[in-house]
Amino acid sequence: MRLFPPGSKRAFRVRTFLDFRRDPIGFLGRQAQAGDVVQWKMSGKQIVLINDPELIRTVLVTDDHKFEKHMDAANSLLGKGLTTSRADLHRGQRRLIQPGFRAEQIAKFAETMVERAERVQGEWRDGDTFDMKVEMERIALDVLGATLLGQGLGARAAEISKAMTMAIGTPPNMIIAGAHARWLELLPLRAIRRASAGRALLHQVTDQVIRERRAARIKPNDLLTTLLDATDNGNGERMSNQQLHDEVINLIIGGFETVSNALSWTWYQLSQHPESQKKLQEELDRVLEDRLPTFADFPALRYTQQVVRETLRLHPPLWIIWREALEDYPLNGCVAPTGAIVLMCQYLMHRNERFFPEPLRFRPERWTDEFRERLPKFAYFPFGGGSRQCVGDRFGFMEAALVLATIAKRWRAQLEPGFPVVEHPALTLRPKYGLRMIVHAR
Repeated sequence: MRLFPPGSKRAFRVRTFLDFRRDPIGFLGRQAQAGDVVQWKMSGKQIVLINDPELIRTVLVTDDHKFEKHMDAANSLLGKGLTTSRADLHRGQRRLIQPGFRAEQIAKFAETMVERAERVQGEWRDGDTFDMKVEMERIALDVLGATLLGQGLGARAAEISKAMTMAIGTPPNMIIAGAHARWLELLPLRAIRRASAGRALLHQVTDQVIRERRAARIKPNDLLTTLLDATDNGNGERMSNQQLHDEVINLIIGGFETVSNALSWTWYQLSQHPESQKKLQEELDRVLEDRLPTFADFPALRYTQQVVRETLRLHPPLWIIWREALEDYPLNGCVAPTGAIVLMCQYLMHRNERFFPEPLRFRPERWTDEFRERLPKFAYFPFGGGSRQCVGDRFGFMEAALVLATIAKRWRAQLEPGFPVVEHPALTLRPKYGLRMIVHAR
């Protein structure tokens, strides 16, 4: 048995880290051409990229106990919240948070999702030009505040968006920095100072949310109240103030970033595919007639859901996952050594022609029930998988579909001519320059 999987010669050049930093997705795509399991060294770390659904399943599900979520470089932003916490802490925190995302609870949130989307689109006028990413952030943050945190956050959307743009790191920083992250943050570089300022602002907003809730005389029945009052059934302990802070900031970032990015990319794809936009609006006219969508309409909005699924395929907000091997681990007749960083890239898997005919084409119609049944589980995993699968996956998907239905019923959008659309693969997959769009009333 060979110690390492094959790797391209290019991967061993001194400029590997800079190549990865400059164009992470392009770099990974080139490495993936070498096979289903590819390795290289970067900044002294052994990196292994997996491009096979069954192997991804073994890492994330079957043998997940043999890997650890390696996100030390994100701790200054996310602390020890659900996104970054290690195994034992993660299990306890997930037990506390999971009830807030049960199906019956999510159903109660549907009216709020639609109401917040209706409020924002009520400010639009025929022919308006604006950044659709900003508008979707306003909605996502307001929905998050109203449903999970019990207060409106829409007024803070601009400052949180700015802070998020400043704070999120690039993939090489997040994947490789590891134990060196704290030292790197001391370097007097403009990008590092900017990221630190963004993180500080996000922490301030989070602390303010918690202070306001603690001071409230009447506490709503939402997830934040649950967290304030909860004890871990495993050990009977309440969350510390720091742990509560970390969980709230994880909820803000998760609910804000993933949903707003998914909706933004959806509007972009619809603007580039008017036939899909037309088909979507025909479904909305047929199902909804002259009213707003409700939770009861969700099953009937089949094409709406297909549009969201196809957007998540081409532009998954969570575009890459990585784990650290806790022991030598066999992969396709090779071994990923202890300490190796194992990468699983949704962006690449979702565009693999073995599983998705015409992989670069936006085609919502591909998402039939039959296609979904025969598709390998980890050929498509926009919300991750295994014990670490996003706790709010159903919440986020329903929000994206209902917000899209609410707005597309009344509006169509087109990209501003000549506006550059560039994917920015940082902690999430964002449109680098936003999305300047022109909206037209139907």
